[in-house]
Amino acid sequence: MDNNLMVANAAVLHEELLWFSRILQLRMQQYFETAHVQVLEEPAPPVMDGNAVYSQIIRHYRMTTSERLVLLLALCPHLQPQLLDIFFVKNSTYDRGFTEFGGIKGNQHGGFLPTGETAAFLVAANNLLQRLELLQLFSPHHFFIRDNILKLVSPHTDEPMLSGALQITPEYLSYFTQGIAYQPHYSTQFPAKQIRTGLGWGDLVLDPHTMTEVEEIRTWIEHGTALLKDWKMENRIKPGYRALFYGPPGTGKSFTACLLGKTFQMDVYRIDLSMIVSKYIGETEKNLAGVFDQAANKHWILFFDEADALFGKRSATNSSNDRYANQEVAYLLQRIEDFPGLVILATNLKANIDEAFGRRFQSMIYFPVPAPAQRERIWQQSFPKHVALDADVNLSEIARKYELAGGAIINVVQYSCLSALKRNSETILLKDIQTGIRKEFNKEGKTLNL
Repeated sequence: MDNNLMVANAAVLHEELLWFSRILQLRMQQYFETAHVQVLEEPAPPVMDGNAVYSQIIRHYRMTTSERLVLLLALCPHLQPQLLDIFFVKNSTYDRGFTEFGGIKGNQHGGFLPTGETAAFLVAANNLLQRLELLQLFSPHHFFIRDNILKLVSPHTDEPMLSGALQITPEYLSYFTQGIAYQPHYSTQFPAKQIRTGLGWGDLVLDPHTMTEVEEIRTWIEHGTALLKDWKMENRIKPGYRALFYGPPGTGKSFTACLLGKTFQMDVYRIDLSMIVSKYIGETEKNLAGVFDQAANKHWILFFDEADALFGKRSATNSSNDRYANQEVAYLLQRIEDFPGLVILATNLKANIDEAFGRRFQSMIYFPVPAPAQRERIWQQSFPKHVALDADVNLSEIARKYELAGGAIINVVQYSCLSALKRNSETILLKDIQTGIRKEFNKEGKTLNL
C-alpha cells in the first residue's frame, strides 16, 4: 500500500472512530443517567470520495448507521482498543461486569473484546425490536457473513448467539490496515499453502488429448460467469467447476493448476490431505472447513493433492470411527459442490477414488507419463541455456530409452547440473545423466539397464 493511500485510509478511520467514541459516550450516558438521548441522532461522518479502502467498502455496501457501528466495534480492538475500556465498569449490585455489555477477556490482550451482546447494547440497548433487527446483521444472507467481513465466534453451540466474540476477518482487517488482500499462512486453522510457478504454458508438455481437456477448464474460467448470468443458467447448473487430475507423480498435475492460476490471476492453494488427515485425525472436517470459509468470495483455486487420502473408496460403517470418517467425506463433498470457484482434486490412481464421486466432476483428466517425443522436448528445455552437453549425450536416444515423468527428468537435470558445478565445469556428461536416471529408477524399485 503506497504512502498516500495509507494516509487517506488513516484519515477516514480517524474520523469514523471519533464518531464511534461519541456514540459510545452517548449510549453510556443514556444508560446510566437515563437522559433522553437518542444515540442514532449523532450523525455519521459523510463518506468521502477517494481511494481509502474503508470508504470504498462503506459506499459499495451502502452501509447503514447500525452496520457502520458494528463494523467499527469489530475494528476497535485492532485500531484503538482503549475506546472499549469503558465497558470494564462494574455492576456494584452484583460485583461483576454488566451482562448487557457482553465482552470477553483474551488470553494475552489486556483490553475488552466485544461480543454480539456488545453490538446489541451499542445499537439497540433495551429496545427489543432493534435487537431483533440487529440479529439480521449476523444472518448468513447479510453481506457481513455472506462476504466474510466479520463474524460471531462462539466456543459453545448451546450458548446464546450474541455471546459469540465479534471478530473482523483477517481479509478485511488487511484491507482496512494495509489496503491489500490478506494472504493466509499455513496453520492448523488454514491447512493450505499457496503455490506458484515462474514458468509459462510453453514449458508444460502434455499429451495432446490431455491439453485439450485442460483447455475446457480455461474456457470455464473465461466464460463461466457469462454462462450463469447472461445465459441465465443459474437455476440449472451449480456455480463452480470441479476437476479430477489423475496419473503418475511428476506428470504435470500441480504445474497445470499453477499455470491456470497464473494465467487468470487466481491464487492457488494446495491442500495436502494425506498430511492433514493423519496429523489431525478427528479435526479434519473442522480444519478443511476453515479453508472453504476463507476461500468464499475469493478468486482462488483449491488444489487437493493426494485426494484419495480422504476421498478414496469409502469403508463399510463397521465402527463409530468408520461412520465419522464417512460423515467427514460427505460434508466436504458438499462444500466442494457448493464452492463457486475452481476445485481440483489430484490423485496418482483414479481407481483409488470412490466411483460415486465421479458424477460430481465436470472433468476427469488423465496425466500420463509423456511419450518419447514429449520426453525429448522436456529434456531439451530443462537444461540451462548456457550449459553444453558432452558429445556423447544424445537426448533423443535417452528420451526413447528411459520412461520418465517430467518431474523425474527435472530431478535428473538438477543432479547433472550440480555434478558439473562440483567439477567447476559447464559441460553436462553422459555419466552424470545416467547416474541421475539410476537414482530415479531406484526410487521406484526399478533396475536401470545402461
